[in-house]
Amino acid sequence: MALIVQKYGGSSVANADRIKAVSDRIKRTVDAGNQVVVVVSAMGKTTDGLVALAESVSAKHLQTLEEITARERELDLLLATGEQVTIATLSMALQALGQKAIAMNGSQVRIVTEATHTRARILYIEPEQILAALDLGKVVVIAGFQGVALNELTGKPSNEITTLGRGGSDTSAVAIAAAINADVCEIYTDVPGVLTTDPRIVPKAQMLTEITCDEMLELASLGAKVLHPRSVEIARNFGVKMCVRSSWLDDPGTVITSPRIGTGNLETLEVNHFVETVSIDYDQAKIALLRIPDRPGIASQLFTPLAEQGINVDLIIQAVQETEGVNDIAFTIPQNQLQLAEIVARGLEIGASSVTVDSDVAKISIIGVGMVGRPGVAAQMFSALATVGINIQMISTSEIKISCVIASSDGEAAIAVIQKAFNVTLKPAAKKSVADTIATPTTFPVRGVALDRHRARIAVQQVPDRPGMAARILEQLVEQNISIDMIVQSQSNRGVNEIAFTVAIADLTKAETALKQFAPMLGYGNVSCDGDISKVSIVGSNMIHQSGIAARMFSALANAGINIEMIATSEIKVSCVVRDHQAEQALKVIHQEFNLSGDRVIEIPSALKS
Repeated sequence: MALIVQKYGGSSVANADRIKAVSDRIKRTVDAGNQVVVVVSAMGKTTDGLVALAESVSAKHLQTLEEITARERELDLLLATGEQVTIATLSMALQALGQKAIAMNGSQVRIVTEATHTRARILYIEPEQILAALDLGKVVVIAGFQGVALNELTGKPSNEITTLGRGGSDTSAVAIAAAINADVCEIYTDVPGVLTTDPRIVPKAQMLTEITCDEMLELASLGAKVLHPRSVEIARNFGVKMCVRSSWLDDPGTVITSPRIGTGNLETLEVNHFVETVSIDYDQAKIALLRIPDRPGIASQLFTPLAEQGINVDLIIQAVQETEGVNDIAFTIPQNQLQLAEIVARGLEIGASSVTVDSDVAKISIIGVGMVGRPGVAAQMFSALATVGINIQMISTSEIKISCVIASSDGEAAIAVIQKAFNVTLKPAAKKSVADTIATPTTFPVRGVALDRHRARIAVQQVPDRPGMAARILEQLVEQNISIDMIVQSQSNRGVNEIAFTVAIADLTKAETALKQFAPMLGYGNVSCDGDISKVSIVGSNMIHQSGIAARMFSALANAGINIEMIATSEIKVSCVVRDHQAEQALKVIHQEFNLSGDRVIEIPSALKS
């Protein structure tokens, strides 16, 4: 007998027929000798409808932070009703099949969360009621996406309903699987498994039989809709076996693997020790091209010649500039390739105002899980460096690593202060060899292409170029529980920088309000916002072993006439910001460039194609 958690998304329970089909599947699973806990989302587009209802009656004027916070509490009350409809109807459908079942909402189960509305994190789950119902032979049907807030004064659960944010039912399911020590958590959706990209855009997207947790975490955080990144974080921390399957088919789906042993704490389920270790790489040199024309093909014209010379580029940052029509591009390379890279960069006629070279740099990184989704982690790192007067020259972020380029002379001080701030050990430097830069012909460097059309860009201009400024800017967003990603910093030599980052489009007003409010106190200039952008990314754990991957991505976009407005990279991903109206075209040409299509069209239920 296995203990199985099954999660069904909104499309899987969109109407009465779908609920009956899901109940049949659950009944078959029980009849095979298994105990089953089911976590469900609201039916179909119910949540979208409730959000639209809230917006139709909400104030349209620019709100204060206090007004926004008050609205969020009522929004949680409203949105939590969607899942309650699903659990009741699904439980009744199971009972009609002769299967004992009981429905429970987040408060009844005691999914206890932070006292934060609209994007609360799970602190712990009380599993006793779930296990007791299972012992009575019942299927337990639980409302995903919701919980009950912890009373910070009493230390006990309150009566305040909270929600986990869009896609939170995935998080609920994996958290419950961890709390009850389930054998597997099956995520049922409208596609047969994890695909190389969205089959609604590329019908012949290829299905992956398995994928690592780190790759899945990046894809999920970058816009791949099959899983929410927080669910993958929990699976990685607690060693939960996950499988993504179609609720329409009986195919085996995609298994998500992790080589790591779970080290999570069930008493602080989603508020774990996010940073596991710190590392430093002194084998770095930085080249920056300043004020280059902002037009399609510039990145390709730079990185293709570098790739042709076999130069292994590490971090790449393209930042926005206050002056329209120009950008900065900076990148790091191994020390032994600096001379050749400098010759290539200076020999290019791409209109840069100047080319700067710095061989006295190092890359300091914190490594863990789910860090980008929690702005407090990056802010804490930046603040720690600022306390010892270390200035940050470049920033690179991913779900599993945050890296800063600093002066190499600051390396030892940086290690010491970060070890103290996060209470972590130093990861030994990896030994590099020729094999590290050459992959076998059968190695696939890119595993998937993700598109996120729900992001907005914020640029903070005229930021004084001194230690601590990045930290102080991020701290304003931490206080508002706003998650950020793709942080880039310009390479200006004018004593001021521009710092830009992307946020969820739903957080744009709140973030803009907070940053403008504190601009006079912190001494930076204008805060500009752009909601008409999208982020397209490639992910693959083998990219680090092959040079020229980013150049191929940039060339594919250039050949399609698509301009790149921001670039940020890590070891296993490359992300570009493009205009929203070119987003789908960008995804298609990148997917084609890396030959990721399969040999058959992925069938999507007709009701979901729109």
